[in-house]
Amino acid sequence: MATTFIWQGISLSGKKISGELAAENKNDVLKNLRQQKIRITMVKEKAQQSKLFSSSRAKKITVKDLGLFTRQFATMISAGLPLIQCLEVLSHQIENPTLRSTIKQVTQRIEGGKTLAESLNEHPKVFNELFVAMVEAGEAGGILDTILERLAVHLEKMEALIRKVKGAMTYPAVVFSVSMGATAFMLLFLIPRFAAMFTDFGGELPLPTKLTMMASEFLQEYGWAIVIVGVIGFIAFKKYKSTPKGAYNVDKVSLKMPVIGNVIRKGAVSRFSRTLGTLLSSGVPLLDGLYVTSRAAGNLVLSKAVQEIKTAVTNGSTLADPMRKSGVFPPMVTQMVSVGEETGRLDEMLSKVADFYDDEVDAAVESLTAIIEPVMIVVMGTIVGGMLISMYLPMFKLISVVAGG
Repeated sequence: MATTFIWQGISLSGKKISGELAAENKNDVLKNLRQQKIRITMVKEKAQQSKLFSSSRAKKITVKDLGLFTRQFATMISAGLPLIQCLEVLSHQIENPTLRSTIKQVTQRIEGGKTLAESLNEHPKVFNELFVAMVEAGEAGGILDTILERLAVHLEKMEALIRKVKGAMTYPAVVFSVSMGATAFMLLFLIPRFAAMFTDFGGELPLPTKLTMMASEFLQEYGWAIVIVGVIGFIAFKKYKSTPKGAYNVDKVSLKMPVIGNVIRKGAVSRFSRTLGTLLSSGVPLLDGLYVTSRAAGNLVLSKAVQEIKTAVTNGSTLADPMRKSGVFPPMVTQMVSVGEETGRLDEMLSKVADFYDDEVDAAVESLTAIIEPVMIVVMGTIVGGMLISMYLPMFKLISVVAGG
């Protein structure tokens, strides 16, 4: 099992540097650092921390964090600052501690003689294949500042798209949860009080009242079982989704969901178009671009379709034909791709498609909100109102008996 070691040393430029490295033993650490031309001054095993503290310190790197870093990086490179100096300045400005630590490690690798792309590639959880491929193309073509600018725009648009799709998914989930919570509260705490009063009153209760009281009694007696079944079901779903087949089926079903599926599909098409367009405009070959895009598609159904498209293009097909046959892409997308191939402006066409579907996602989210809000109000009103009426029916009966007496 690998152990984490803390080390300190001096780089080729004479600067004091430090970091952490996971290895089987101390000798492996020393060997690794010597290969990077680092003069080692100290290596020791890192003290183990409890999971509570280690997990609390680790902070997830979001698309927004990465986009901000890339934007600042592009600005500094465009201003003519040396690569190492840019990264050192950014490592002090970045607020996210996980990203800050990663940038420091990238800087150390570059000082050890590696290229920026090679250094970034050592952190696949932070910098995906799209990011690394574009940086590599930028370094090879001497246009790193231009590539970073395009990457920053790409990440900013991706972050906006993710926010829109999440917003579309979150709204109905929140409203549904509130509705169910209100219903459960009434069945567990309010209805039993009425039930006790009706029991003392005696007599035949109306059918709606009986059904509501039965639901209340069932929830009180078997509520714990419902919670357990729900938790087990959620865990089972997560495990199923973690398998390749399960993840593919979940993504497939999500695309077919009413209303919401339309938002997800448009978001996936936008992501594909922008990713491939950005790669092509950066000088990445089409086949390499399709490979990277298939792994960054964000939806396994689309990812599989892109892999099949790549195979067809490798065998001599145009890009538009297999896209049309896949059945995943709308006709407008395949038509614009076909025009882009004929005119030699495929990257521009893909960028226009992405912009168009960004607007489509906005419209779909607004439409979804407009549809769900009244539906949820009607459903919630029917449930809560139905329970209240069922509880008041016996009281009306009691009033009529008293008045008649």
